Amino acid sequence: MTSSAELAAMERALRLAAAVGTLRGPNPRVGCVILDSTDTVIAEGAHLGAGSDHAEVVALNAAGPAAEGATAVVTLEPCNHTGRTGPCVEALISAGVSRVVFGQSDPHSVAQGGATALQAAGIFVEGGLLADQCIAINARWSTAVHRGWPWVIWKVAATLDGRISASDGTATWITGEEARMDVHRLRAEVDAVLVGTSTVISDNPQLNVRLPDFEGAQPLPVVMGLRDVPESRVVSSTGLHVRTRDPHEVLRVLHEREIRTLMVEGGATVAAAFVQAGLVDEVRWYVAPAVLGTGTPAIGDFGISTLSDRVALRISNVQMCGADVRIDAYVVREA
Repeated sequence: MTSSAELAAMERALRLAAAVGTLRGPNPRVGCVILDSTDTVIAEGAHLGAGSDHAEVVALNAAGPAAEGATAVVTLEPCNHTGRTGPCVEALISAGVSRVVFGQSDPHSVAQGGATALQAAGIFVEGGLLADQCIAINARWSTAVHRGWPWVIWKVAATLDGRISASDGTATWITGEEARMDVHRLRAEVDAVLVGTSTVISDNPQLNVRLPDFEGAQPLPVVMGLRDVPESRVVSSTGLHVRTRDPHEVLRVLHEREIRTLMVEGGATVAAAFVQAGLVDEVRWYVAPAVLGTGTPAIGDFGISTLSDRVALRISNVQMCGADVRIDAYVVREA
């Protein structure tokens, strides 16, 4: 039975994890708080990204010898495998903690099993404390790891009548500066950005983050399609070309590369492929206050012929981006 002090510690661990901001790559946001035998907080820590110490290790290092006999409260079940860093289970055992309380069970088939290993070492373990909140701070990551392919965000910038380019092919700057900068902020949250070969050949996009204060790693540019991409295109030297029209195959390849979030920026054909396959999780749609009447639609034909088969969306946010409207939505899945 968890105590009120452990509940408060978990709430603090959640705040520590959230304060890190969006983490890209294979690892989730995790917070950890160490309590001594009097339920006093003696140390805390958060994970800052792949390759850095996990939250438990940060907190244990801060606690030092005082960790012996203490309680570790952590948002995610301690890992039980060696990756870029050692197993948190071993660190907790070596530190001599007597009790571990965690929120979310680890969905990763390789890293899970920490609770069992800790119990085998004689440490009392309790899981599930504020589990829903712990899962929520890593919703995209948790879903991607659990099911075995990346979380997919379909981004669109279109006119009010749903056109992404004019009939003569011009597509530059449908939306204004504020909306375009907002797209760059979204790119900064994802691991990879995808377009089709047609977009690469015709538009030569950079698919990178161009924000004045951005210092993180750039998302991986991904090109999907069978056609060769000219060496003169920007993404030819920095990106990954997956030679297929099958979005399932693309996601399989990306999952093997530990890509957890993918932003689909491709044209109408690529969008239709992902939507038809049921692989889009989230939609970011920018609506420009303009109409074209003709031109390229935001999405091509993907086999819907009757209203009852429509792809339903749950809108989570609507806001202005300068003169444009940003709509955030999630694809509604059948239970």
